[in-house]
Amino acid sequence: MSLRLAIFDLDGTLVDSRQIIQGAMVRAFEDLDLTPPDYEQTRRVVGLGLFEACQTLAPADLPRSKLEQLVETYRGAFVKLRAEGAGFEPLYEGARESVERLANQGWLLAIATGKARRGIDAFFEQHQMREMFDTTWCADDGPGKPHPFMIEEAMKAVGAEPAQSLIIGDAVHDIRMGRNAGVHTLGVSWGFGEDHELEAVGAHEIHHSFETLNKSLDVFGGRLPA
Repeated sequence: MSLRLAIFDLDGTLVDSRQIIQGAMVRAFEDLDLTPPDYEQTRRVVGLGLFEACQTLAPADLPRSKLEQLVETYRGAFVKLRAEGAGFEPLYEGARESVERLANQGWLLAIATGKARRGIDAFFEQHQMREMFDTTWCADDGPGKPHPFMIEEAMKAVGAEPAQSLIIGDAVHDIRMGRNAGVHTLGVSWGFGEDHELEAVGAHEIHHSFETLNKSLDVFGGRLPA
């Protein structure tokens, strides 16, 4: 059977992190006496590396030293929220079952996320899914989304070609990364991105439930040559 590689984003795709991300961003900005972004602003930067995300949300004239402080303050706020019990990132309904199904069918599975490495570790610790994934890539490893680096490295790690690979993500940055890497792109509508935004950046498909996503994955896998 041909190799089949499914690359998953985390935030907004497998886990619902909307509350903790917005909460940590508000705390970080307020701690530095900056006007915090609203959710509509924050959702548009989720998936980018943290420095780029904060740079996008911060005032244009914010000195670099203050910007770096904002990044570290966000990290601290995120960890604190998690410790307070307000930071559990639940799996979306159907996420575990879909990942398990692919693993049992012999798919190769990867993660490509704007989280740091410790964010991936926290995801695995919370949800006990480490053994299901063959390779994981994050913002600590190299260029972030929408650069194709993470997808290219995931394919190299498991020996897959672009025609055998796809990215599943909720944000425009995921879709752009996938298009830049030359792989099939499956947008999902339950996270941070909106349908028209995913369509505008060239998502090959947009799904509103894991049920239809699973059917699409079956079609993709079924048309690969043996």
